[in-house]
Amino acid sequence: MRAVSHLEIPNTAGSPKDPSPQRSLLASVVADPGHLPEVLAEFAVRRIGPAVPATIAGLRQKHPDASEAELRDRVVARGRRAVVSEGAFVGGPFLVLIPVAFCAALLTQTRTVLELAALDGRDPTASARAGELLVLQGVYEDTRQTQDALVRTAGGRAARAIARWRRWVALWDVTLRMARLLGVLTPGEESQDEGRGVRRAVVHAWRWLLLGVVFLVGMVAPLVWLPYMAVSYRRADARLADRVLAYYFAETAPAPHRRTFRAEPGASAAALRALLSLLMPLVLIAMVFLTGLRIADSRWPVLGITLAAASAAVGGLWYWSRHRRR
Repeated sequence: MRAVSHLEIPNTAGSPKDPSPQRSLLASVVADPGHLPEVLAEFAVRRIGPAVPATIAGLRQKHPDASEAELRDRVVARGRRAVVSEGAFVGGPFLVLIPVAFCAALLTQTRTVLELAALDGRDPTASARAGELLVLQGVYEDTRQTQDALVRTAGGRAARAIARWRRWVALWDVTLRMARLLGVLTPGEESQDEGRGVRRAVVHAWRWLLLGVVFLVGMVAPLVWLPYMAVSYRRADARLADRVLAYYFAETAPAPHRRTFRAEPGASAAALRALLSLLMPLVLIAMVFLTGLRIADSRWPVLGITLAAASAAVGGLWYWSRHRRR
């Protein structure tokens, strides 16, 4: 039996001796899944906060003539691109890496919040930023509640040894919690007209249905996860950005407005790759039926083996090409 801090998580960056921030965060939240938001807020301020002042200074130096509003827009736009890239591409087509992708997306979102706080003249390394993060994420209503919660979380945390099967149960629980915190499994904030019970229920049902379809299709065409997660992250990040701007820059921030979907080159390329990946299983199914391949006088084992191998090959090829470009 080993400590949960050594949870076996696929490494997407760095070596096991030098884990990436998303791996470190995932190990921390699995050790205390009931306090995911609090652990995330403290981790972000501790690990990301010290680097924020240099980032803001570099941004001001690169754009000396930019107004404060323009700098805020640049921080939000850069953060949105990063959350889509890190969240969707770190996880990529393999479901086993989705928790790592969620951690990457959450850390990127919190970095954007800390950078905006720094633009407002606040210290990104101060413990108060952790409380503000929890308020902005909708976990608590005010910073007084967050400070009490952070104190309780820190006081009640202790190293625990957990059985292997319980670590995977905790990982599943944390993954669902991160999805809700990111806004992937929730419809988010709607307008007053859209917030009516029937329409809200329809939105919930539609998104769960879409997620189920993507999950099933992704078993044989794994690249469909890329555009789906990219769209989900963009929508959730837009809602968070509105709240952050209203919180830190209430007098000068623009009023939140309904955002329409705009296709970007990266998203369009991901959608095209996902569409092409759908063609491979269809071609393989046709080949199995045309060639008449059977195992124990049945085509189903051949289809299962063929589709599983093709899915793994497509995902592996995608990872290989991406790491080669890096």
